[in-house]
Parts: sequence; structure tokens; C-alpha cells
Amino acid sequence: MADKGDSIEWRIRAMCERVAQAKAAGLYFFNMPISELRGGSRVLVNGRQMAMFASYSYLGLIGHPRIQAAARDAIERYGTGTHGVRTLAGTLNLHRELEEAIAQMKGTQDAITFSSGYITNLTVISALVGRHDFVFVDKYDHASIVDGCLLSSAKMVRFKHNDMADLETKFRSAPSASAKLVVTDAVFSMDGDVIDLPRLAELCRQHKAWLMVDEAHSLGVLGKTGHGIEEHFGMEGVVDIKMGTLSKAVPSVGGYVAGSSNLITYLRHHSRGYIFTAALPPPQAAAALEALRVIQDEPWRIQALQQNAQQLIRGLKDRGFDTLNTETAIVPLLCVSDENAFRMTREAHEEDLFVLPVVSPAVPEGTARLRTTVTAAHEASEIEQALDVFERAGKKIGVI
Repeated sequence: MADKGDSIEWRIRAMCERVAQAKAAGLYFFNMPISELRGGSRVLVNGRQMAMFASYSYLGLIGHPRIQAAARDAIERYGTGTHGVRTLAGTLNLHRELEEAIAQMKGTQDAITFSSGYITNLTVISALVGRHDFVFVDKYDHASIVDGCLLSSAKMVRFKHNDMADLETKFRSAPSASAKLVVTDAVFSMDGDVIDLPRLAELCRQHKAWLMVDEAHSLGVLGKTGHGIEEHFGMEGVVDIKMGTLSKAVPSVGGYVAGSSNLITYLRHHSRGYIFTAALPPPQAAAALEALRVIQDEPWRIQALQQNAQQLIRGLKDRGFDTLNTETAIVPLLCVSDENAFRMTREAHEEDLFVLPVVSPAVPEGTARLRTTVTAAHEASEIEQALDVFERAGKKIGVI
């Protein structure tokens, strides 16, 4: 047993005490066991059927029969796993078909897949920039982007959230001869707002900076056909490095980068997360591939998602809630204090509404919230019922 001066032991003990206190107060809601997914908008939790408003399955594709069948067929053909890393143990035809489909959707020459979205940002950023380079990141960027910057040893410069004037000022801190990379979320995962791509792309051109955009929450969400942020703004081709995940609108697992053939060749031979990590399992690769085809074949899902998002945002605002600057399927319901967020969650759960709180340090102190999400699978009536639950809880807790 470590002594009291052991900082590792102290960190472990402090977290365990925080969790124990929350459980004792009936305010611990994380890692809840879900035994069934029902119809894309409902879940079974501890024997109770609940309306799901915390899902990343934005297009409601979990359980889609075509995707299920593709995964089963891949198991029959290839089995459940791969021989190892693709560089040394061989690449399945399925992996290349998936990457070609991603490149086609994103309008690029080629694409590369990784085992997770987190690993994608970690390995790609650290492969592209190094000690004498500069990488500029939005203050609200995902943790995987920050961790990739730290791993790279490049000079990381953070600019104010979605503040292009501040980024322009920060660009001046980098010598003109230095390599520069800007990395940003397309849709910010805690706030639901969208990066100012037109101004960002202009600044990158002016300062000769590469632009990498994380589309984890914009693929299948933004644009008329769900192709993402470039389609949303009508600016196809302005992003140099198009990163995304295969675990949100696409109901599988993994991450990808789409870009020029030279970029992808470089990453295949220099990114450690590709060279030293096993390939995506065949059923997951097949599920992702078929999901991309379904997105193309069923554009009504994107339209339904966007309509549902606007219904939820408008409904919360009309009832007096602060939803910050969201315009997407991620809709923060601001509670201010951590305690309010936990109590709002408890009230919602008691009425069979599945939502989860986000508190400090995941978000700045004073901005605790319920991070609600909506999908294409929700009916308008289900959203109205959820709004009524939120209103009752908000008045009882004093959030509104």
C-alpha cells in the first residue's frame, strides 16, 4: 500500500470518494447498464423503458437491417477478427472498400481508417507536426485533439472559442517560416455549435496553414445530404485533412482521415496508430461500409434529424432554457451549477427520460448542463413529451 505522500494513491482515492459521495446522494448516473435498444429512440435500463435523449446515433441507424446483414455476412466470410496490423499481416479487401467509400463521400483522392476516433486524432496530429512546428486549436476542441498536440511536441497555441479575430492574432506568434496546422471540431461536442469555416479557411490560406477538421459530430448531421461541414457551407475542398469517426451517425467503430493520395500514403507509413494497431474487425468495417451506402440511399434521415434538432432547440428556448449557441443535434440545456445538473438528471430519470449531466472539469465551472441529443428516429410527439419533462424539472429545480 502506498503511503499518504503518494500522489498516484491520492488521485485514485479522491476520485473514488467523489463517486461514492454521488452514489450515496442518489446522484450518480454514469455507466448505466442498457440491456436493450428499442427502435432507435428508446432503451431498456434496469428493467425500465426510457426515452433516449443522449445518443450519438444521429441518423437512427443502429439495428438497421441492411447494416446488420452486412456485419453478419462479413463474419461468415472473414471471421470476427484480423491477423494483426494491416502493414504486416495484410489488408482485407473490405478495408479498402470502406476507405474508397469514405473518400468518395468526402470528395478526396483517398482515405485511411484507424481503430477509434480518439486514436485517429492522436496519431495523425503527432505524425504531421513536431517540435519546431505550430499547431493552433480552438479552446473547446475535443480532448483527443489536445492530446494529439501534446504527443506531437509541437508548440500548441489555443485560440478563443470560434473567435477568428483571436486566431488571426495568434497566427502572428508563429514565425512565417514555421509549419502551421490548425485543428478544430466542425461541431463542438459539448455546445453543438458550428465552426466558422468560411473565415477559418480564409485565414489558413492567408497564413499558409494546413487545416484539419474533426467531423465526429458533423458527418450525417450537416449538409443537405449529410456529407458534412464543407457541404453545409458550400465550400467543397477547402479542408486539407478531413477527420471523422465511424461510431456516431455511422453505427460501428473506428476513425478515418480523408485527403490527398500523398497525405494518406504518408500516414500509412508514418502514423504509429496505423502501423502498430490491429485493423478494424471485419463485421465493424462491413457495418461502416453499408452505413455509408444507407446514408446515400435514405436522405430523408438527414432531413428528419435536422427538423428534430430544430424542434428540440426551439422548444427548450420557448420554455425559458438557455441552449447556448447550438444549431445541431447536440443541444445543451444549461443548468449553471453541478448540483442543478445532477438534480435535473434525477428528475428526468424519474419520468423515464434518459439524459446525462456534464459537469466540471469536462465543461467550465458555472456551465454545467444536460447534454441532450436528438436523432432521426425520434417522433415529434416524443420530443414534445421530453420538453414537458424538462419544463417540469426545470421549474422544480429552479433552472427556469
